[in-house]
Amino acid sequence: MASRPFFSKQKSLPFFLLLLCLTITLLIHTTTTTLRIDNHVQPVTTSLHLLATEPPPWYDRLRSMIKNGSDKLKLGLVNIGANDIQVDGFADVTTIDFERVRGEIKWEDLFPEWVDEDGKWGPMKCPEIPMPQSYGMVDVVVARVPDGGRDVGRLQVNLVVANVLVNSGWEDGGDREVYVVFIGWSGPMWEIFRCDDMIMEEGDYRIYKPDMKRLRQKVNMPVGSCMIPSLQPPGRSTFNAYKSREAYVTVLHSSETYVCGAISLAQSILQTNSTKDLLLLADDSISQKSLRGLKAAGWKIKLIKRIRSPHAKKGAYNEYNYSKLRIWQLIEYDKVIFIDADLIVLKNLDEFFRYPQLSAVGNDKYIFNSGVIVVEPSKCMFNGLMKKRFTFTSYNGGDQGFLNEAFTWWHRFHTKVNHLKVFEGTDNPGRKIPENVHTIHYLGLKPWMCYRDYDCNWDMSGRQRYASDSAHKRWWKVYDAMPSDLRSFCGLTKHMDVRIRKWRGIAKNAGFRDGHWKIKVKDKRQALHMVL
Repeated sequence: MASRPFFSKQKSLPFFLLLLCLTITLLIHTTTTTLRIDNHVQPVTTSLHLLATEPPPWYDRLRSMIKNGSDKLKLGLVNIGANDIQVDGFADVTTIDFERVRGEIKWEDLFPEWVDEDGKWGPMKCPEIPMPQSYGMVDVVVARVPDGGRDVGRLQVNLVVANVLVNSGWEDGGDREVYVVFIGWSGPMWEIFRCDDMIMEEGDYRIYKPDMKRLRQKVNMPVGSCMIPSLQPPGRSTFNAYKSREAYVTVLHSSETYVCGAISLAQSILQTNSTKDLLLLADDSISQKSLRGLKAAGWKIKLIKRIRSPHAKKGAYNEYNYSKLRIWQLIEYDKVIFIDADLIVLKNLDEFFRYPQLSAVGNDKYIFNSGVIVVEPSKCMFNGLMKKRFTFTSYNGGDQGFLNEAFTWWHRFHTKVNHLKVFEGTDNPGRKIPENVHTIHYLGLKPWMCYRDYDCNWDMSGRQRYASDSAHKRWWKVYDAMPSDLRSFCGLTKHMDVRIRKWRGIAKNAGFRDGHWKIKVKDKRQALHMVL
């Protein structure tokens, strides 16, 4: 076979170089570049989307659903440029401008460990998170939400979107339909935008049709736990936006240790004349006899399969505390207030159903205590929590640490709603429980695990911070008001009696100055008389 002449290879070289130059030029013009203007870095995106003749698929979907009397939808853009979306010529586009939150404001400023609940030094205040000042009414908000967890900028963008939606949709009592498209893989904060309201997810975008009454309630809350929301009288309050099915809920799993606590909790709620349902979730560790007692105390019973914490050690006390997540499956209710079984209720809590998810009292740093929380059950949220349990860490290996990672934006109750029985310093030397508290949360050893004569936390140096004879008497007052057949579930077992005697002896030998070990025990529940 004859070879090709050498000069033909030389002719093809310029043509190849021309093609290479055109390819490089095309790549450059379809790539994001950065321009430096007046020492400011401004991202500029040149996209072939602008040359497209078809709108993005989410636009067609929304166009078919929204009837606004116009050929074009009114779009409001939040944290996203007009060049970043493919709607040129198909919609009336408005960029929603807002001042960015100051960089020195940190998450801990929005969610402080302590607030002046009773206004001793003046009214409570939160740092300012700027919102948009002026913009027209829109049909759809299109937004890109920053990545991150406890990130103030991410929270601001979510709140800006929520405010624009409410201001555009709260027409005729919230009947005007508005939508939001979130572009990007991170998605919105589900504390603000409910997964139940998502109507489409495809690629890197999600479409939501928010429940306007619920969203309005959210935007009327403080920006963080830096303030306690004021509760207006029913009929005037933004918290009373809709009437819902409601219940108090507690959970028993893994053992019968808290059966007595759950019985006393139910009785204490009923003694406050509550009108709400009482629902108890129980796994198969609770005997039929105990279930009958719990029913007699006032609980409706729902059997569950317990949920293990993937981060807890085998056999640990909190190994199955993620069973609490089952409360999000109670979709027959719009709202529930979960209460741990080591609390009693002293004043009616029904008014607190008017608060949104997730409302709780503060604990340490920027976290909440999960002993009393307002929850809005949701199947998709339960599924989301079940997925997140493998990726979210828990500072204590239990449900409280996990829920604080899942719900970083929460609303503060006054501490009287979940009064933690713990004493630090010398502010309350008599360890009296205030008369105005709604509940008492019995940290440390529980009252039914002690003699009724005194709080046995006094006998253990490591637990004396939880000791209070005042709180102890409050629990026994609820016990005395129970029917006698229910009191039998709060009997003192031999194991409890042996443990109490052991620590009384240790307290005596150590000469504890509080002197509770000297008290002559008269508790009729004793398995054996104590001899010291």
